[in-house]
Amino acid sequence: MAIDQSPEIGHETRDAGAAPLAYFAIGLCLILALILVSMRWVFFHFERAQSLGPTATPFANERPLPPGPRLQVDPLRDWQIYRAQQQETLDSYGWVDEKNGVVRIPIDRAMDLLLQRGLPVRREGSSGPAGSAGDAGGAAGVQGTY
Repeated sequence: MAIDQSPEIGHETRDAGAAPLAYFAIGLCLILALILVSMRWVFFHFERAQSLGPTATPFANERPLPPGPRLQVDPLRDWQIYRAQQQETLDSYGWVDEKNGVVRIPIDRAMDLLLQRGLPVRREGSSGPAGSAGDAGGAAGVQGTY
């Protein structure tokens, strides 16, 4: 079997030029030095232009209070009162809209009623959105048939 000695197949006969590679390396180093110098200048500029104030210390654990008047003296107590009021609303009966006959019932009672009656189902031929006049669910789930 003969080996093809055509000029298209072979290896490079000359090396890469040393001068262009040296120019490239020097240019790369100069660009890197220019970037470092300009970054240093920008940092010094912002240090003078924008003061950060006193240095933060991990030992300063206290959070300074805002100036008076303090409107919420005991936020934890206020939160507990708010939660108790909300829980009372969820666990009691009351009117939401007396004019339209919409009432509020406790969550446990609502779940019992839902288990007894099932979920409201849209009537045949009703194409309106849920809660519309033709819907069995109504605004509060009280009107309509189950």
